[in-house]
Amino acid sequence: MLPKLLRLSRSAPKDRPVAWDTYWAGIRGRGAGTEILWDPGTDDEFLGYRDVLLRYLDRELPVIDVGCGHGRFTRALAGVFTEAVGVDVSGHAVAHADGHNRADGVAARVRYQALDMTGAGAAGALAVQGDANVFIRGVLHVLDAADQSAMVDNLRLLAGSRGTVFLAETNFQGNPVQYVSHLGATTRNIPAPLERAIRGLPMPGHFGPEERSRAFPPEAWELLADGEVAIETNPMTGVDGQSRVPGYFAVLRPRG
Repeated sequence: MLPKLLRLSRSAPKDRPVAWDTYWAGIRGRGAGTEILWDPGTDDEFLGYRDVLLRYLDRELPVIDVGCGHGRFTRALAGVFTEAVGVDVSGHAVAHADGHNRADGVAARVRYQALDMTGAGAAGALAVQGDANVFIRGVLHVLDAADQSAMVDNLRLLAGSRGTVFLAETNFQGNPVQYVSHLGATTRNIPAPLERAIRGLPMPGHFGPEERSRAFPPEAWELLADGEVAIETNPMTGVDGQSRVPGYFAVLRPRG
């Protein structure tokens, strides 16, 4: 299995923004049965977060969905907060999300912006007035330590004195072979959504309490809540893989 994974992953662009934009340029549709690996086609995972969001995040503030992709979570967030802004490094992802936004009739409460949130000054480039909440799902685990640190600096600026950060990340503890096997890959077959991700995107890592403590140091961030969650993926019918990946969530607020 490992030689096959290495062979497939060689084709992935080395530049992270290019890799994500190339990936989204080829995506059509959404939900179960499409090629989007991490879209289960339902809002069940979001509904599992809803009570935590209501408990800790100020609903009168806008919420920024960092790494919004095709916008499924952004649109769900619009049902909770006064305004939801989806941000993604890929312009093709934002165009994809905006098309679904119009189709779902939530255009008045949702908007999107193409922006790399690891870039210097990214927080200031967002058209948001005042403090904001942040929702980030499945982004930090694919960034290296330097990009995580740069992104967290921008999240701190976005949150200001009133905003709160909610994160949910995959935290699978096995090696890459075990990870793709968990999702249904075998030596004979790799499900299409999984193979597309392997061919085109950075190799995923994991993000749990230890990684959170490094990225959000306790002297700068107050941890309000954390725990285990299940990150839902596209249910790949006909394979033995799981449509859930072990995950970790945390709710954090800047100190001072």
